[in-house]
Amino acid sequence: MTEKSENKTNKLRRPMIGKVVSNKMDKSVSVAIERLIKHPIYGKYIRRTTKIVAHDEENKCQEGDTVSISPCKPISKNKSWNVVNINNTGTDKQ
Repeated sequence: MTEKSENKTNKLRRPMIGKVVSNKMDKSVSVAIERLIKHPIYGKYIRRTTKIVAHDEENKCQEGDTVSISPCKPISKNKSWNVVNINNTGTDKQ
């Protein structure tokens, strides 16, 4: 029983990698995380996107950057993730 609960907490606390889609907020960024799921009937893999609002303390992230985020305690109504590091900067800046 405890093994199962430990597995669940580890899965929830793992860092995720995504792309910054918006940095218009102060100390916050929107990160799009893509994942592939298999359709239950047809078996085709479908791309799904989740947008997460993450806390960026130094306002270093720009649109197009690939970042690692990890869960934290709730900072505001919509923010409960922190930007851990910027993996690589985006080249498609406008």
